[in-house]
Amino acid sequence: MKKLLFLILCTTTLGLVSCKKDTIIQETPNRTYIYTIQPSSWITSNNGQMHTAELPVKEIDGITLDDEGVLVYLSHPALSTSYIQVPFTWNGNAYSYELYNGGIDINIQSADSQFLNPAKPTQVMTAKIVIIPSQFQP
Repeated sequence: MKKLLFLILCTTTLGLVSCKKDTIIQETPNRTYIYTIQPSSWITSNNGQMHTAELPVKEIDGITLDDEGVLVYLSHPALSTSYIQVPFTWNGNAYSYELYNGGIDINIQSADSQFLNPAKPTQVMTAKIVIIPSQFQP
């Protein structure tokens, strides 16, 4: 009787130990988009005090604006083989961006009041946009 009880106890213990709990976490990956900005894409406004390039990014929606993070990089004005994160200043020009539902505006303004009219880009620039998902915590 003791042998039978011991055998049942060992079998049950082995059965419980061999169970494995798997935790599966599905994370939404970051999304990266590349855009080319032609020199003719820059629109001048405010009497030449600002240049704007509009990038239609349909992936930017209300959820992106409210909950997610967005990083913007531009090809470096002097080294087209590298990126620099926006906002930044270069040669007296301040580069910034504005998000809205359906797109991004890249802006170039004077970094200070000494240069009222920033230089308009004369070469092709590349914009890299990274959308980072996030869970809203009220």
